[in-house]
Amino acid sequence: MSKVNFKRIVPYGDTLDDGKVQISFTLPVKADEQGIACAKEIAKKMNITSPEVVHQEALDQDFSYYIVYGSLFSGVDYTSIKVDKVTSTAMSMYEIEEYIETQIGRNIVVVGASTGTDAHTVGIDAIMNMKGLAGNYGLERYKGITAYNLGSQVENEAFIKFAKEVKADVLLVSQTVTQKDVHVKNLTNLIELLDAEHMRQDCLVIVGGPRISNELAKELGFDAGFGVGKYAQDVASFFVVELAKKIKEEA
Repeated sequence: MSKVNFKRIVPYGDTLDDGKVQISFTLPVKADEQGIACAKEIAKKMNITSPEVVHQEALDQDFSYYIVYGSLFSGVDYTSIKVDKVTSTAMSMYEIEEYIETQIGRNIVVVGASTGTDAHTVGIDAIMNMKGLAGNYGLERYKGITAYNLGSQVENEAFIKFAKEVKADVLLVSQTVTQKDVHVKNLTNLIELLDAEHMRQDCLVIVGGPRISNELAKELGFDAGFGVGKYAQDVASFFVVELAKKIKEEA
């Protein structure tokens, strides 16, 4: 087997370093020969060599969809890539429960919601609801955690008001809708409102979603950000440790 050159990582389909890629996109043109030629030219602008349109479909009279196959030989130095990610060690549900009992000594109050106009609840339900997702139980099942799931389309003002009433330790925000960076505007507004209410330093604020990274979250003023493939234990492992540190600092 060929040795991988981590200084020059390129995609592969059949054999290592063959550069094979498949992309798809929509164009505001008719689904005809000229549309196919246009799709190929766009692929070339992406540095894809020998592009072939393997599928064309008319979406409307003046819109069309394309799947293009080709090769991309521009390499990336994998060793130079630095990623800002949550570095806490993931614990199991039972380890988290024990940590809360021994290191914090009281129930943690967690409030979660999909805020703003976001109507998606799959993400926040996977973290908060008792049944969780894919065998990973949600925070409602955890001993030592009082979890409130406010659902979707919760205005930031209402979210903060409820958190204040229940004296929340942790705020969890889920954001799925990201068109025109609406999630960035909504998350920025949330932090601004927390600052105005003098609550930002009183609780941990965490955001999650498909286009959320830890780097973006911290840039917007959050304590952490979690992307896809994370479950309640991943999030809880972070906030119980951070909360314990916070309590000791304030003691």
